[in-house]
Amino acid sequence: MQDTLRITEVFYSLQGETRTAGLPTVFVRLTGCPLRCQYCDSAYAFTGGTVRTLDDILEQVASYRPRYVCVTGGEPLAQPNAIALLKQLCDAGYEVSLETSGALDISAVDPRVSRVVDLKTPGSKEVNRNRYENLDLLTANDQVKFVICSREDYDWASSKLIQYGLDRRAGEVLFSPSHHDLNARDLADWVVADNLPVRLQLQLHKYLWNDEPGR
Repeated sequence: MQDTLRITEVFYSLQGETRTAGLPTVFVRLTGCPLRCQYCDSAYAFTGGTVRTLDDILEQVASYRPRYVCVTGGEPLAQPNAIALLKQLCDAGYEVSLETSGALDISAVDPRVSRVVDLKTPGSKEVNRNRYENLDLLTANDQVKFVICSREDYDWASSKLIQYGLDRRAGEVLFSPSHHDLNARDLADWVVADNLPVRLQLQLHKYLWNDEPGR
């Protein structure tokens, strides 16, 4: 019996965020998530999907001849076989990233993968799900993301940045305005005023394609 995963979609588009923003990337979106963030833009991936073998997924990814592959969700790590998929994608020579909520253990993820750990702010309504043990595992290959919904979220994220020295643990710390909750210019002004060692991140795909699935 071959290993399988429940997949919502596999598609080729531009990466809309993280350090590879703007680069053509294959996205492998896994189905299911134990969190319910109030701003989630991929709720269609909570249920449904299609059970596929890892070989089948890898074959479709290869058909696009990509350099970059992003495994996302949902929450990919909610499916144990995501670990095997990530390893096999790295073995195939792709530059691989994982978008994870940070609520689940990242220790088993192949070190070649850039783990994009989303530290949930109070405005997400899931702040109590943060697994802070993950922060001790971060390397320069990893990225930490905060989705900021308000000034209160910004102050909270800034305090976590300082408390855990995230700019020294991870290669990138990303502050992203929640698209419908916070004006991006306000966040930019706060970051500049406080001289924070973070990268302001706008979700490129939202400006190009709104929240259209498969883009």
